[in-house]
Amino acid sequence: FRKKSAQDLTEIGFDGYAIGGLSVGEPKEILFEVLDYSTDFLPDDKPRYLMGLGDPLSLIKSIQMGIDMFDSVLPTRLARNGTVFSSEGKMNLKNAIYKLDKNPLDKKCTCPTCGKYTRSYLRHIYTSGEILAHRLLSWHNLHYLTSLLDEAKKLLKEGKVNNLEKELEQIYAKSTSD
Repeated sequence: FRKKSAQDLTEIGFDGYAIGGLSVGEPKEILFEVLDYSTDFLPDDKPRYLMGLGDPLSLIKSIQMGIDMFDSVLPTRLARNGTVFSSEGKMNLKNAIYKLDKNPLDKKCTCPTCGKYTRSYLRHIYTSGEILAHRLLSWHNLHYLTSLLDEAKKLLKEGKVNNLEKELEQIYAKSTSD
């Protein structure tokens, strides 16, 4: 069905193509198998949009399969639940380990949240139910992913984006699973 759909749509000649119906609970191996299969039938010279994928490693894997654009509620949903992406992996600020942690969320991040607030303060306002926590953590997650995609774009031009994928596999294997 995916092949026929892609062939029928490319005959019409749209400006770009979306791939949906993935990232709805299936194992990641199946998601990437279907994605890899699906992109084979879409034109290389038209933008490809993947709906609903938003974790760092999956974004980088998808870019290598020819995906150009994404959307996802994941970064802001995680933030509203006290979890952030970082160069150290996923961090859940509800955990007591961050209660006295005076470090920024991510020492490598340049977002305003990391520049102004400590993990302990962010944990405190989150556990206190302060809405500002949701906004600051969302801001960080969106900045983190945007910076990651900027890096991927640069590495893609250099033919080294697979190095970033390997790095993320190691980082996110140490933190919580998807």
